[in-house]
Amino acid sequence: MSKFIVAGITQLETIVKVKELPVQFTPYTGERDTIYISAGGDAFNESLALKWLGDEVEFMTVVGEKQDLSIFNPPDREVTLSTDYVLPIIKETPIEVLLYDVRRKKQHFEDLKDIREARYDMSLVEPLIEGSDMVVLSNVNFCRPFIELALELNKKLAVKIHSFKRDKEIYNEDYLQNAHILYFNDNSIDEEPYGFIKDMAEKYDPEIIIFGQGGQGVIMYDKHRDFTVHYDAVKSGHIVNTAGAGNALFACFLHYYLKTGDSKAAIHKGLLFTANKIGYMGTSNGFMTEEQLDEWEQLIWYPRGPL
Repeated sequence: MSKFIVAGITQLETIVKVKELPVQFTPYTGERDTIYISAGGDAFNESLALKWLGDEVEFMTVVGEKQDLSIFNPPDREVTLSTDYVLPIIKETPIEVLLYDVRRKKQHFEDLKDIREARYDMSLVEPLIEGSDMVVLSNVNFCRPFIELALELNKKLAVKIHSFKRDKEIYNEDYLQNAHILYFNDNSIDEEPYGFIKDMAEKYDPEIIIFGQGGQGVIMYDKHRDFTVHYDAVKSGHIVNTAGAGNALFACFLHYYLKTGDSKAAIHKGLLFTANKIGYMGTSNGFMTEEQLDEWEQLIWYPRGPL
């Protein structure tokens, strides 16, 4: 079991299943089981996934001043997150609306409200970082002070870069220069992936780069093992919705990378963990325990026992 500090964006999400994208105008559509509302966002989803895997997690985020924190721990979920460090210091909680269709095409609408002006109370953080194994951040303004503190205390730093764009690279340089582990998603990157990864590795010298490619899988760069390798997504079970798959992959990878030090084994576990997660609606559902993941791995790859 590892100890994580996870800080970053948390939002309210509404996921809507539509017949196809782009949506054709109609004044009214009424279909059962097509709209899902819950908590989501990088920090929340990663914290929850790590907690399912048995880690100790301090979940640090900011929400609207009138936000009901019970939404983070619905009564029917087995695993709960502490909301002690969820600070209601902005006017409204960020919101995302996601439309998706049967072809797995997605369209996101995001409103971050006034989160860019938020200032986290860092006096809460230092005592907790000192006892942690890794700090996991979103690249949002209020997380910037976490970087210096993590480095001062010699803690591993992992950052999920949200919506990376070249013309805004300068605003992410403190994250890019200091992270040991970086995660990017190809949703917002219109570049040849291997060239992009090579450029990031040469510029910023991280230990690990993970480049999510949705249904195509993932590319991973490992500095110490000197490789850049593509891994296919695991095809297993019924795909319901792929929203939040990147958060699940990243969290599971970090769990097993800290536990084993083996990036190949960790990405393998992460892909399997994600394959189960996308069989569920909502970005924060479908996570497994270590024991469940091991059982599933045996059923899929070693049905007669390992060779």
